[in-house]
Amino acid sequence: MTVRGRLPFVLIRVSPSVEVNVTRRRLRLRDNAGANKKRVRVGRGIGSGIGKTAGRGGKGQSARAGNKRRPEWRDIIKKIPKLRGRGVNQFKSIETKPVAINLGQIESAFNANDSVTPTTLVEKGVLSTLSGRIPTVKILGDGELSKALKVSGCTISESAKAAIEKAGGSVTLRPSVIAAQEKAAKEAAKPAPAPASSAKATEAKKEKPAKAEKKAAAPKKEKK
Repeated sequence: MTVRGRLPFVLIRVSPSVEVNVTRRRLRLRDNAGANKKRVRVGRGIGSGIGKTAGRGGKGQSARAGNKRRPEWRDIIKKIPKLRGRGVNQFKSIETKPVAINLGQIESAFNANDSVTPTTLVEKGVLSTLSGRIPTVKILGDGELSKALKVSGCTISESAKAAIEKAGGSVTLRPSVIAAQEKAAKEAAKPAPAPASSAKATEAKKEKPAKAEKKAAAPKKEKK
């Protein structure tokens, strides 16, 4: 579109061979709706709808000029999100729980002698990632298994482990699980400490005959 000086028409080129002249009155170029919004003039009489108090309500600090109060600390603190449950359930673990996978799902997704890990479970579509991360997996013994599989990098129940080994497969536990099992075995092997009440009772029995001997050896005082 080209405009020639101050001529009362606009020259629009539709094609190289056709030219259409359109007057300025017919060609109306307008702004988008709401682009030019007029300023609201308050306090210009009760007939305007925003006169008298000018939309500020009644009297007081909020109706005065320069009313920019600083928010209270309580309001600021209330905006901070709370960590729910840690004050009430302090002994509840915040570690993400493993995703449970049954033997029946592994049976239908894997072939014989395949390796079963969290990564391969995601690749086969049995498991989905959580926020782009591969979650921890726990294999449960629900279902039947007829293939020899190599399971590693997963937490596994006793029934699932027995079923995998019965089918001719192998299970490699996670290092953290092995360390936890060794720690539990060491604690179980330690001798249980004697209760404090029984130790005090044996000491009291030893002291009783000694006190009796002292009383017998001490001479009786004669009454005057």
